[in-house]
Amino acid sequence: MSSQSTPGIDGPDVSDHPSRSDGFVRGLSGLIGGPLGDHAVARDRPVGTERRFWTVVRIVLALTCLTLALHWVQKSPCQDGAWENNEQYTRFCYTDVLALYYAERLNEGAVPYQDHPVEYPVLTGYFMGALGLPVHAAGDGNPDMNQGQWFYNLNALVLGALAVFTVAVILALRRRRPWDAALFALAPALLLTATVNWDLLAIGLAAFGLLAWARSGEGRRGVLLVALSGVLLGLGGAAKMWPLFILGPILVLAIRAGRLRAALLSILTAAVTVVLVNLPVALPVDSRENWKRFFELNTDRPIDWGTLWYITRYLDGKFGDPASMGPFQWLDANIPTLNYLSYALFGLACLGIGALALLAPRRPRLAQLAFLVVAAFLIFSKVWSQQFVLWLLPLVVLARPKWGAFLVWQAAEVCYFVAFYGQLLGASTGQPVFPEGVFVLAASLRLAAVVALVVLVVREILNPERDAVRRTYADDPDGGVLNGLPDVPWLDRWRTRRSITEPSPTPVPTST
Repeated sequence: MSSQSTPGIDGPDVSDHPSRSDGFVRGLSGLIGGPLGDHAVARDRPVGTERRFWTVVRIVLALTCLTLALHWVQKSPCQDGAWENNEQYTRFCYTDVLALYYAERLNEGAVPYQDHPVEYPVLTGYFMGALGLPVHAAGDGNPDMNQGQWFYNLNALVLGALAVFTVAVILALRRRRPWDAALFALAPALLLTATVNWDLLAIGLAAFGLLAWARSGEGRRGVLLVALSGVLLGLGGAAKMWPLFILGPILVLAIRAGRLRAALLSILTAAVTVVLVNLPVALPVDSRENWKRFFELNTDRPIDWGTLWYITRYLDGKFGDPASMGPFQWLDANIPTLNYLSYALFGLACLGIGALALLAPRRPRLAQLAFLVVAAFLIFSKVWSQQFVLWLLPLVVLARPKWGAFLVWQAAEVCYFVAFYGQLLGASTGQPVFPEGVFVLAASLRLAAVVALVVLVVREILNPERDAVRRTYADDPDGGVLNGLPDVPWLDRWRTRRSITEPSPTPVPTST
């Protein structure tokens, strides 16, 4: 008999209350009188029937806007672009958005890829041009207009809207658990890094791609939504590549559920979307070399700050033989080998995640596997920029919406953020702010926190009864066309044969 649930038994559409269901929040609630009582909000009240204005959805969206407003204030010292006396580092307000307005020659009216190479995938380059060129046109001949400041604020507005849309998607995916979205809304990582780069563009597209997949089902409408999910994930991949990794978990879960066609359709539409988005600049001879800049940069780039490889290279120099080059120091000098090793470790991690997806006692949830794949990529990557934390943020919320471990991870990210700006300031002035070991410790804590989240998610996959989302939903709320389906027969037969061939435990004699 299959371990999967059947449709139609999800139970009443009732909202989860973290003060009751989450041990960390329940403990904190004691400071204000304990968990929410039955007379405050009926436990069996269906979602969407609240009559008061400040519903959970509106509160979470308002909190998101508040966090983004505080982020704008935190970045405001850098908005004029003057950046005197390294204030972009001393006040923690550096942003690529403003710096690259000039570095990519948008202030001169240069068209991305056509007139200038861009170090990002094409959709991000298009996005930069779509906002930057009108700003340049408006400011051309108007010396009183600070084009860089206008460009940053326009980007902050659009990226902030994408962050709000992402929270709205999380709320739509977790109608019975609306407070889960507060993890995203109140995350210190969002407060500190929302507009450091254009990552929220890919995050918003990936979120809508997950929503399209989650809403898919049987029939023509379901097929269209599956195709739409591929298009959106393809657009996200054309902006920052990592949303394409979500297609792997979709494929493995579809194999386990016997719905391979749905996964292949999503993968096909994603691939076609990526190709179509790239063709306008990849085909013309005058822009092809500029288009290759992203690939060349990522191929030639050495070990970057804060990565696993940076930590191990530091340990080589600290504890290795000063007269010889350690293995990780050697990797830093041999970039092709470093690339192959990084890709190989990520590939092995993906194979392990695929095996976990197929052999787990119950089909894992899509968000759990997507988080594991993206986390594995960051763990083994030679580049882990400060804003990459945003990639994991919505996936953690959907995969493991528990406050305790989440806040520990966010605390580690804040420590890394502070240490990273110390490194930037030291590199700029030539005078270290603190010993390099402090930065390495902060990077190690961040890495350990992400690994800990990976371990916790794997544990919940192997023990589905520990999964908070499973306690609210009978099956995967993000499963879409796979939701409620039994496992394929060959997997059940394999489990049956395994249970037959495994020896029974030897009985332990008892005394009478």
